[in-house]
Amino acid sequence: MVTEPDGTTPGEVRDDPRADTAVTEPIAAAGPSGDDTGGDDASTAEQGQTGEPDVVEGPRRRARRERAERREVQERAVAIEQARREAKRLARGHAGAATPPVPRGAVRGLKLVLVSLLLIVATTAVGLILYFTPVMSARSIIVTGIGAVTRDEVLDAAQVRLRTPLLQIDTDGIADRVAAIRRVASARVQRQYPSALRITVVERVALVVKDFPDGPHLFDRDGVDFATAPPPPALPYIDVDNPGPTDPATKAALAVLTALRPEIAAQVGRIAAPSVASIKLTLADGRTVIWGTNERTEEKAEKLAALLTQPGRTYDVSSPDLPTLK
Repeated sequence: MVTEPDGTTPGEVRDDPRADTAVTEPIAAAGPSGDDTGGDDASTAEQGQTGEPDVVEGPRRRARRERAERREVQERAVAIEQARREAKRLARGHAGAATPPVPRGAVRGLKLVLVSLLLIVATTAVGLILYFTPVMSARSIIVTGIGAVTRDEVLDAAQVRLRTPLLQIDTDGIADRVAAIRRVASARVQRQYPSALRITVVERVALVVKDFPDGPHLFDRDGVDFATAPPPPALPYIDVDNPGPTDPATKAALAVLTALRPEIAAQVGRIAAPSVASIKLTLADGRTVIWGTNERTEEKAEKLAALLTQPGRTYDVSSPDLPTLK
């Protein structure tokens, strides 16, 4: 059986850490030539230089040292790789922070802004073309709603030049000028693309008539004196001192006429209103209606319609709670 210099067999593990080293004592070589003296001198000199005996590294210690060195090299390599990866990650992070990606919503918003700008530019360009060029101009004027008012009267008041671009035409101004015609109650002007202008007229309708030295004057439901002409058949006369749209007696009398049922209003030959509190109607057949004030007009109109179905000459609805007839 072969033993190690430290006195153990191969494969045997010793607990004492000092087992890995062996101190060899100087061996004196015997011989007649006296070499042992020289050997002793050399060993003594060697020990004198180091101050301690030499330590010889055993196989096990060497193996552990080599394994420790390999682990140290491996750990160092792993540390270097981790440091390299961390450096790359930090570099990517700095690059991302410097140039962050554009959000998808921002891109969509930018597209909408660009589209809106393009539409605005296109619309403005089209508007300028239509405004300054005769591409869409007034080549014809259409007048509707006229009866007593003639087309020439409307065109003279409108003062529209043909071939004028439609966008340059002041429709409100034309409507005001046409509405200033005495027989016209209102007017509306519309552009009809590509090349027409429509003027719609609403004429005044006579509701009562009053005689003046220059002839009969026609008044509409607003009390406007809009014509001097022969009255239509069965048009009632109005007796007030100062007929007009601002006269209280005129407005009260016209309110009574507009509240009556159509078949009753057609029977009225004259309406007198010396004041707003003493309104009186005279029917075409001579019967009279005492109306009184212009209060509770709707109730009085209903009671009068019922009373007129009964024979009598005078019908008093001044008190609608107690209507009477004589």
